[in-house]
Amino acid sequence: MRKLLLVFLVSLLSASLTGCNMGLAYGDPNAIIVVSAEEGWPEMQDSVFAVLGPDVYTLRTERTFRLTHQAPVGENWLRLRKFKEVVMIGGPDDFWIAEPLATLDDPGTHPVPGIAQAEDVWAKNQHITMMLVDPNGDVSAQVYGMAGEVHSIIDERFRRGALQRMFVSGTKETLADSLRMTAGFSLTLPEVYQWVATDSLYIFRNDNPDPAELIRQFGVTWRSPIPDNLTVDSLMDWREAVADKDYDYPQVVDRTDLPQRTLALGDMTVTEVRGAWENPPGSWPAAGPFIFWTVACPEQNRLYYLDAWLYAPGKDKWEYILQLETVMGSFRCGFRAAS
Repeated sequence: MRKLLLVFLVSLLSASLTGCNMGLAYGDPNAIIVVSAEEGWPEMQDSVFAVLGPDVYTLRTERTFRLTHQAPVGENWLRLRKFKEVVMIGGPDDFWIAEPLATLDDPGTHPVPGIAQAEDVWAKNQHITMMLVDPNGDVSAQVYGMAGEVHSIIDERFRRGALQRMFVSGTKETLADSLRMTAGFSLTLPEVYQWVATDSLYIFRNDNPDPAELIRQFGVTWRSPIPDNLTVDSLMDWREAVADKDYDYPQVVDRTDLPQRTLALGDMTVTEVRGAWENPPGSWPAAGPFIFWTVACPEQNRLYYLDAWLYAPGKDKWEYILQLETVMGSFRCGFRAAS
């Protein structure tokens, strides 16, 4: 406790001297620095990384979070501790844990093992999640027992931030109202999206800042009456026909392995197919992930087709996949369209 009190007093003095001079935290939103002593880390690394950064399939399997381990020593430590998202492993008396603990209102009351959180310790806009361990016990077991909850904390924060970044331009409320009245369905889209309608096909697109670097696009149409027993192949035939006619470039789908599942959207049932598209051989080489939904709307006797796809070469794609999922999850139908 005496050591903790000393660190607390030093932290107060440091804050009074540097306060407003603290710089902004840096690093991408999905970049996480994991801090622990070098001793014992090799035994924990695989399990900690697997739980904190689980795989997700986009165009290929990729980590949801990019994790970097750093021992609390040297110049790299002084630099990397200023990242936006930092996960720290150690005992309450370890100096790299004691300093952020001392910024809390109740620094000495956290259970061990247990989880504590601090903000803006070494940089503004910074989140630090601490796994407090008893160094005299089985540290690996303690860490593994807390890793799932820590992942939930950082995952929820990332998703919340992704949603804020997605709608930074505002929401196209007028478009949602217009679609309800004229087309009988609605989607909630960021203001930055452009859209066009051709017959019963509606296309919504965001290619900012440059279509050579990033495209997010949705297509919505329907068939009536509701058909029976559609196969995945028949759905992909439809998708390729629409892409060939109405997208900027034709798209073909590798049908070797197309995972399919059933989801609930309110009281509606969704059939989902995910996979990868690519431009046909001989054309401009491009590829990306897609999410394809069918949604039955008995009130209108329509089967809606929703096709969301992404082009983001050389970028981490998980955040953009979350954006596609968010827009698709806002889909509603059953409205009486104006004749």
